[in-house]
Amino acid sequence: MKLVCSQAELSASLQLVSRAVSSRPTHPVLANVLLTADAATGRLSLTGFDLSLGIQTSLQAEVEESGAITLPARLFGDIVSRLTADSPITLHAAESGEEMELTSRSGSYQIRGLPAEDFPDLPLKQSGTPIRLDVEALVRGLRATVFASSTDEAKQLLTGVHLRLDPAGLECAATDGHRLAVLRLPLDGITDEFAVTIPARSLRELERLLSSRPGTEPLSLFCDRGQVVVQRADQVLTSRSLEGVYPNYRQLIPERFQRRIVLDRRDFIAALERVAVLADPHNNVIKISCEPEQNRVVIRADAQDLGRGSESLAAMVSGDEIQIAFNARYLLDGLKAMSSSQVLLQCNAPTTPAVFEPVDDEAAFTYLAMPVQVRS
Repeated sequence: MKLVCSQAELSASLQLVSRAVSSRPTHPVLANVLLTADAATGRLSLTGFDLSLGIQTSLQAEVEESGAITLPARLFGDIVSRLTADSPITLHAAESGEEMELTSRSGSYQIRGLPAEDFPDLPLKQSGTPIRLDVEALVRGLRATVFASSTDEAKQLLTGVHLRLDPAGLECAATDGHRLAVLRLPLDGITDEFAVTIPARSLRELERLLSSRPGTEPLSLFCDRGQVVVQRADQVLTSRSLEGVYPNYRQLIPERFQRRIVLDRRDFIAALERVAVLADPHNNVIKISCEPEQNRVVIRADAQDLGRGSESLAAMVSGDEIQIAFNARYLLDGLKAMSSSQVLLQCNAPTTPAVFEPVDDEAAFTYLAMPVQVRS
């Protein structure tokens, strides 16, 4: 195996695929990245795979000899990232050897690797007709929902994001039991119907992968036997899907509300961030009171050992007065996932779910947060 490639492209590709390399490998080769050089196509392919998440990408290279080898991902990445970007990199490994020689203008390095035959195969069997998805729509759906998924491995199904596609469009949903984020995006030309729940970790990497190379080309998605394969140009991500029936989250959203409050979203975020500094560190609770006669909302925080703070915001309020408490971080996460200038807060009682929605947004985004019950 012998080739010459760009330092910048190699370093960027290594950063991408290394995110699928296991930090606690069950086998030594799982700590490595697979390099495959193809003289016929003039490309160098890089693959990381931890048996759950797999990422593959490729870059242009002057390939003199085809071949494959695996190298320690962290060591290889550290060396490449520190080399000067204005000098190309030469990679050379003997056909029967397990050592790669890396040469640049500043010097040369020898890195011990493992045979490519030891690296597990990516589950790239793509049977059936692929589902074609708009990249921009999917990225927007992931950014609006992934943060609301659970980090509790005991709630296995809730550690993922539920994707549902039908002729009306794409719906992404995530919940951790305390909050729910749902984004509905209208898409044209959709004839397929499917639903799958994919681990949030895999989708974070997919969002990063898609964002690293903007473009209008749609992606192809394959789902089969507990495995999901996403392919776009020379980039591939594979992930297991989560088994089980995702909760019927639509039934959690109240159909009617007694109180409606419209606020400037940026002012609301800024006030929450300031007041939350004085929230109790144990529960991060802030209280929101609406005052219909004054057309304002008051945000308060009271930490017994720290002090207290409050701010008032102008608002359009309909309904009776109410005081309702939330985890400040949950509110900020949901509000920052919106892009509208105004936000609509709807609620019924201090103990029932509150729903936040952007005002004047073409996408249907719903963010539900469960109130925190506090003593008077």
